Amino acid sequence: MRATLIHDRPVELDSAWLRRHFVTAGTPAETLYGDQGTDADRAAGRRPASVLVPIVERPEELRVLFTRRTAHLRDHSGQISFPGGRAEPHDLSPEATALREAEEEIGLDPRRVEVLGRLSDYHTRTDFRVTPVVALVSGPFELRLDAHEVDEVFEVPLSFLLDPANHQRHAREFQGRQVHYFAIPWGEYYIWGATAGMLVNLYRFLAQGGRPA
Repeated sequence: MRATLIHDRPVELDSAWLRRHFVTAGTPAETLYGDQGTDADRAAGRRPASVLVPIVERPEELRVLFTRRTAHLRDHSGQISFPGGRAEPHDLSPEATALREAEEEIGLDPRRVEVLGRLSDYHTRTDFRVTPVVALVSGPFELRLDAHEVDEVFEVPLSFLLDPANHQRHAREFQGRQVHYFAIPWGEYYIWGATAGMLVNLYRFLAQGGRPA
């Protein structure tokens, strides 16, 4: 169960390495604040949300689990995402939100999840302040998809996601101006926008040298 981090030199990661890094590493010098064009002045008014970034411990390698959202949803329909959603008043923490949403959306048993830590909040143009909660998921486990929210789930090798050669930069017209965004295509799946941005932040967090937080 390993993954390769491509940075100044290749580094082999495993579950123990990830645990240590989340304990010892500080915040990277540079992180993506959010979707291009997101107004930082409105940060205080954004709705809190969390996603779970599930790193699955497979015998052959570490992999990351994604969902494809159903086409009829109002926000981010049909897109590739992490399981997650908006915080509810009874959620005690961003971790509680992420675990609850993952259980509701894909039936992921929280007992199979080991939370490692959080990445920097990611701000979206749909007015959410999203806290990515990174976790290890141990098998075996069975998933039960909420057909209203999730069309399918799939996994991508963590090594692929941690190779900056796969972090594509694109631009498009949005509300009369050009905005830039990241994309990390994998086969038939086009991972882009907020999900790709959070993966770039994960890469930057893991690529920095471990030091006391």
